[in-house]
Amino acid sequence: MRSKFIFITGGVVSSLGKGLASASIGALMESRGLTVTFLKFDPYINVDPGTMNPFQHGEVFVTDDGAETDLDLGHYERYTHVTLSKDNNCTTGKIYNAVITKERRGDYLGGTVQVIPHITEEIKSNIRKLANGVDIVITEIGGTVGDIEGLPFLEAIRQFKLDAGRENALYIHLTLVPYIPTAGELKTKPTQHSVKELRSIGIQPDIILCRTDRFLPKEVKAKIALFCNVDEDAVITAKDVDTIYEVPIVFHKEGLDEKIVEKLNIWTKSPDLSDWETIVDKIKSPKKTVTIAIVGKYVDLTESYKSLNEAITHGGMANDCQIRHLYIDSESLESDADAEEKLKDADGIIVPGGFGNRGIEGKIRAIHYARTRKVPFLGICLGMQLSVIEFARNVAGLENAHSEEFDPQTPYPVIYWMSYWRDQENQLQKREGAVPMGGTMRLGAYPCILSQPSLAWDAYKQETIHERHRHRYEFNNKFIGTLTQSGMTVSGKSPDGELVEIIELKDHPWFLGCQFHPEFKSLPRAPHPLFAAFIKASLENTRSKTTS
Repeated sequence: MRSKFIFITGGVVSSLGKGLASASIGALMESRGLTVTFLKFDPYINVDPGTMNPFQHGEVFVTDDGAETDLDLGHYERYTHVTLSKDNNCTTGKIYNAVITKERRGDYLGGTVQVIPHITEEIKSNIRKLANGVDIVITEIGGTVGDIEGLPFLEAIRQFKLDAGRENALYIHLTLVPYIPTAGELKTKPTQHSVKELRSIGIQPDIILCRTDRFLPKEVKAKIALFCNVDEDAVITAKDVDTIYEVPIVFHKEGLDEKIVEKLNIWTKSPDLSDWETIVDKIKSPKKTVTIAIVGKYVDLTESYKSLNEAITHGGMANDCQIRHLYIDSESLESDADAEEKLKDADGIIVPGGFGNRGIEGKIRAIHYARTRKVPFLGICLGMQLSVIEFARNVAGLENAHSEEFDPQTPYPVIYWMSYWRDQENQLQKREGAVPMGGTMRLGAYPCILSQPSLAWDAYKQETIHERHRHRYEFNNKFIGTLTQSGMTVSGKSPDGELVEIIELKDHPWFLGCQFHPEFKSLPRAPHPLFAAFIKASLENTRSKTTS
């Protein structure tokens, strides 16, 4: 079968949930026995989101091959069985960079390079590149209809349906149907205007997803269908749900997957959503509750920790418990007394990754609290590095120990800038002087060898693991002897032994720091081993607090 193509656009306002809708559609197609892949187009001019502020853009998701991508790729991987790569996220900056490179090389034979056809052809080539060996390519266009920066992408997908054939491409438009309490009515005008804008650039949606807080009555669907020129059964309620993993079930009940396969003229098996029903049941009917503190620098925007939040939820599912997320701004921990007060209700503490000097000492105070109060602790990336610093200062006697990232003059650089390192192809790379910010970190999946006995081994139950990284600084092996003699354990290293990947503490019920980001590989169907083990330890801490 030739690959089919689904294009998902959004209108009225941003953050309506195009990423979740795209991921849910992928889940529905997989439930029917089809293979899928995804492509996210982001209209901003950055080549990738790697240098963008988390407060502006949210989390940067990292793929196995080391691409820094939009957070929606995390949704795609969590909802389906697909492992994504750098080819699954494309920005305006990446498109223009490719076209300008070709122009400088002389590929256009002296022709005038223009948005049409050169930019639009480059966009379409990125879609076609993903079509090998899959039944459906699901492409999400970032932003909203009417955004000037998104016009080249919309023009490209308009052309694509003509190129691929009408039965091979489908347009789905996500829009808003607000309920106005004072009028007691659902209002369809925002949807009508959004579709009108989309049609004005040549795209007639085949299906309309209506984001709303209630199921749309038949008369409202009929009105939208009439004014937006679609079938009445192609107007789908995208209702607010208690858990995001309920979205595929709601879409299925609304008939979305049936309409898609009808429009694309695909024969499939009957859908099986039993796994999603099980996931939702686990989330909605937990037997226990645990409070997990997330001490970070970007807690005012929870999208900054999207994969982390989901991984914690998955860990709760593995232990049949509900998670109470306790977000704590590390800058608010100005003293040990602040840490005592704000962390007293935490059954477990997580210090996630981050960049920059702001809030660092507050994170170290949270780690000190977790270590001395014997509270289960998970340090991720920067959280692992800071746990090494806290231990070096307060246990190993290395006063003023720090990371070269924050204090280049520290007498004890327990975390340091590596001049030489090996990339994913095991090639020796050299860093010297100033380097560009974008794409220059240790990125993507690297192997790690676990030692036993250890908490890490108990969680993974295997010797070699592969986890995704996103960082520049590393554990300084010069201090490994001093730290291990003081009670720290190195339970995970790179195969050549040069890089420390996991540290633990001997005199603690559950304290683990990892240089990688385990949250990027946690799935609702397969909770990550470290999060499952951490939540289990936090539950045991809850019971011990109750009985003490």
